Amino acid sequence: MKEAKGKKGVGAVAKRDVKEKVTKVQDKDIKKRKGPVKEPKGRKAKSAKKAKDPNAPKRPATAFFIFLNEFREVFKKENPNVKGVAAVGKAGGEKWKSMSEAEKQPYMQKAVQKKSEYDKTLSAYNKKQDDDEEDEEVEAEESDKSKSEINDDEEDEEEDEDLED
Repeated sequence: MKEAKGKKGVGAVAKRDVKEKVTKVQDKDIKKRKGPVKEPKGRKAKSAKKAKDPNAPKRPATAFFIFLNEFREVFKKENPNVKGVAAVGKAGGEKWKSMSEAEKQPYMQKAVQKKSEYDKTLSAYNKKQDDDEEDEEVEAEESDKSKSEINDDEEDEEEDEDLED
């Protein structure tokens, strides 16, 4: 071991020797060292996802996916032997990157048009959902009354009618 200079160095050498002795003793007792058990970072307990409504409108395709659908047909005609989906996707991605903004413009316009149609159908769908929720609330209020209360209400109405006659 190196000898340290000054007072601080001497004390440090002595502490180091003590630490090494302690760790050797612990190694004999434990045999195999294991690190502390830690929970993985970034992972939280799985939360239940809200069930997706199958009647909800589908989101519109982006300009790239509109391009890719057209490109896929052309690519299959030019390369009938290529069956892999990944190959078509890679070729389509490379072609899209190499295109200028002017070449992408027709696909962008189609995407904007589909987006506006989607917004209209989504607003209509949400309006329908709101109406359905209001109907369910009314039905829930009616079902809160027990059958006997409903019958009591009907009997009271009949008695009122009899008294009027």
